[in-house]
Amino acid sequence: MAESTKTGVDLANQDASANGRKPVVVVDDLHVKYRVYAGGKPVKGTGRSLLKRSGGGIREVHALKGVSFTAYENESIGVIGSNGSGKSTLMRTLVGLTPPSDGAVYASSRPNLLGVGAALIPDLSGEKNIQLGGLALGFSKQEINGLRDNIVQFAELEEFIDLPMRTYSSGMQARLKFAIAASKQHEILIVDEALAVGDQRFRKRSEARIREIRENAGTVFLVSHSMKSILDTCSRVIWINKGVLQMDGDPKEVVDAYQETKK
Repeated sequence: MAESTKTGVDLANQDASANGRKPVVVVDDLHVKYRVYAGGKPVKGTGRSLLKRSGGGIREVHALKGVSFTAYENESIGVIGSNGSGKSTLMRTLVGLTPPSDGAVYASSRPNLLGVGAALIPDLSGEKNIQLGGLALGFSKQEINGLRDNIVQFAELEEFIDLPMRTYSSGMQARLKFAIAASKQHEILIVDEALAVGDQRFRKRSEARIREIRENAGTVFLVSHSMKSILDTCSRVIWINKGVLQMDGDPKEVVDAYQETKK
């Protein structure tokens, strides 16, 4: 029977610590399957009527196939793979947005997902979105007020923070989103392509913040197609290939092996 992400469990029973490190995420023989129409749309119903309407053109996609690994405290883990390999499915399963078809995910606390595609409220100003984002992260209004200037400065939006979010470019939105999420010390943070936006200066500051979170006993997953960001930021890399955990280990060794397949 499939199990969704479990938090607050005794992870020591799931996997022994390596060199005294605390395990914070255990992925145990994880499978994710979903069905789509032949045209690519996900199936929302079941039964013969659905099969008849679609002309039988439904196929099952096995997005993750028996993935298992343990993430430890104070790690920064890069997740790489080609488009459609299952990277984002894995991250969505870690945070509980996508249920496993089989296997399980255990976490010491609820992972937080920072993705470029995360929803914002376009008609509200950047200032109001900072307040709402801070409340969603569990900050009090007083704490948000104290963090406000640092968030605005980090996102480089001093001149635009009072404007509606719909007037922002995608890069400006992503910078603000990262700045809000990174204002909190997360135990488990998932960054999905957030470093692909902004100029080189912002990417370097984002990478520095990720290292700071990691050094303060947080665990970070970074999903990216930028091998430079992966190598500059991560202490370990997981390579997902067609839903299978292809390789897990030293960043340079894994990235080199992955890039060999691209030649």
